[in-house]
Amino acid sequence: MKNPYFGRILTAMVTPMNEDGSVNFTALGDLAEWLIANGSDGLVVCGTTGESPTLTTEEKLEMFRTVVKRINKRVPVIAGTGSYNTAASIEMSMQAEKIGVDGLLVVGPYYNKPPQEGFYGHFKAIADSTKLPMIIYNVPPRTSSNILPATVARLAKDCPNIVAIKEAAGNVAQVAELYSLLPKDFSIYSGDDVLILPFMSVGATGLISVLSNIGGQMLQDLMQAFEAGKVKEAMDINTKMLPLAHAMFVTTNPIPVKESVSLVTPIKAGPVRLPLVKMSVEEHQQVAQVLKEYDLIKH
Repeated sequence: MKNPYFGRILTAMVTPMNEDGSVNFTALGDLAEWLIANGSDGLVVCGTTGESPTLTTEEKLEMFRTVVKRINKRVPVIAGTGSYNTAASIEMSMQAEKIGVDGLLVVGPYYNKPPQEGFYGHFKAIADSTKLPMIIYNVPPRTSSNILPATVARLAKDCPNIVAIKEAAGNVAQVAELYSLLPKDFSIYSGDDVLILPFMSVGATGLISVLSNIGGQMLQDLMQAFEAGKVKEAMDINTKMLPLAHAMFVTTNPIPVKESVSLVTPIKAGPVRLPLVKMSVEEHQQVAQVLKEYDLIKH
């Protein structure tokens, strides 16, 4: 099994929308094309950055179909199919497999705050329902619960198709513990752009990225430099990258990055859906200024 399993950088795609708030499926396909031409090794459809909590089941399935058809196996397409409902997550995963996605991203159940045994049962039930390779997504800042490394190691042992974790607890020590417990071909993906360099230093081999919606090549350069042993070069690229990455979080993700996609790429990403709202004038100016400093705004 290769490591990283799906490629070095997977972009958590924003979901382009029309002005009336409906999904713009044509723009979604166009964005997928742009991303794989600009640093992305794979695509995550209907992740948090894609506003998955406010997408309907029908919209998600059509988004999977759109990207799978447009990309046509050129890079892996990973479907976000997880929720706090195990049965619904199983059904969504089975439907995604029928559509032809290459893998699943399954978030830890949020709001119901399961104990570790509940996490184990949830992920194992989903893994048992599909032949697709699966990424566990640990994001305590959004779910309020932490999937412990010992639980991940148990799942990796018992479920051959659980091949990776997206680790977004923001804890370097936890990544180091994961690396010490997991098989060496199990892929640890950072879920935070700003932590990719320290995470790689203790065992991460991939990144599931927000920033790569507009700045994937910079992240590729950083990770490739580190892999080649050019640590000082990687540090310098990281220093350059940080202000841009921080700008994508001046308010709740994906609000800034979605607006940035419209400024940087040929694709009009459109509005966000309530309960998210567009950036304030001050936030827009702040983000636009950073994009100008990086010479990213399209002319």
